[in-house]
Amino acid sequence: MPLSFYSPALDLMVAIVRSYEIDPVPLLQDLAIDPRKIADINARFRLSQVLGMFQRMEEIIPESSFGLKATEYWHPSHMGPLGYAWMTSDNLRAAFNRLQRFSKIVSEGVMLTLVEDNDSIALEFHFLTDTALTSRSDVAMAMLLAMVRCTGGPKLHPVSVAFSHPPPKDAAPYYTRFQCPLEFSASSTFFQLSKDEADKPRSSSHAQLSLLHDQLMREYLGNLDKDNIVERVKAAIVSELPSGHISDAVIARELFMTERTLQRRLQREGTTFKRLLTEIRQELAEQYMQDSRLTLQEISFLLGFAELSSFSRAFKRWKGMSPKYFRSSAMN
Repeated sequence: MPLSFYSPALDLMVAIVRSYEIDPVPLLQDLAIDPRKIADINARFRLSQVLGMFQRMEEIIPESSFGLKATEYWHPSHMGPLGYAWMTSDNLRAAFNRLQRFSKIVSEGVMLTLVEDNDSIALEFHFLTDTALTSRSDVAMAMLLAMVRCTGGPKLHPVSVAFSHPPPKDAAPYYTRFQCPLEFSASSTFFQLSKDEADKPRSSSHAQLSLLHDQLMREYLGNLDKDNIVERVKAAIVSELPSGHISDAVIARELFMTERTLQRRLQREGTTFKRLLTEIRQELAEQYMQDSRLTLQEISFLLGFAELSSFSRAFKRWKGMSPKYFRSSAMN
């Protein structure tokens, strides 16, 4: 199947085109893009169409740094549930993690890698096709700047930003926009934050909404790629956990396959049902623990444990401390 792109995300590019008083409709029609579908949250365009639009924009927009305008026009709705999951994340580290894990929701044409050192954390962008498009990486970095500032405030600045494309004739708009050290002709395109900023709690965080968005994203990815058995199993596990009757047999029935088929397909992906169950429980446990409205007994129930003592033993294996101690440490 051809690589695809989330339709509402194209609205960002349309807004940039309109900002130069250019009618986007003829441009869209030339690329066989139906303008009416841009607002359809269930629609996707072929990635080749979207890359064609980047190419045409580079040809008709007089300003070479037009992609930086993405900072002005980005909205969470351009990314569907991923945009709102970003907004409700506990901190920017959690937001970076979500973007890295679920970026395929927006575009199947880029892979993201999370890179850490002693003082910073960075998102590296690896574009899979048409890597020579300057505007593509400009839009990505400018959009990420808008996302970071939407969560961390307008005065937040990255530690550094790198672009894989050559330096522009006029780099001033880039320095004005990012207000940090920049690198051009870099080995990859990346956006770097200090760990202090990445780990700082954010007032927009909302644990329960984040969990809901995560579940929506798992289901979306499972539907996007029917062969993505890992995401389909993870989504099914999250749905079934509170029932207390979680097993590979239950999940296999949920996915309309035999238990043996499920085991075989997971084995081909280098994982097992038990490993995915543990990963999901750990991930959810840490998020639930930050919601002071949930008691440990309620968290145990939501994670599908029959007894609080079973949850406590599992949590101690995962984190090296009891859930009670973990929660008290996090609150102080």
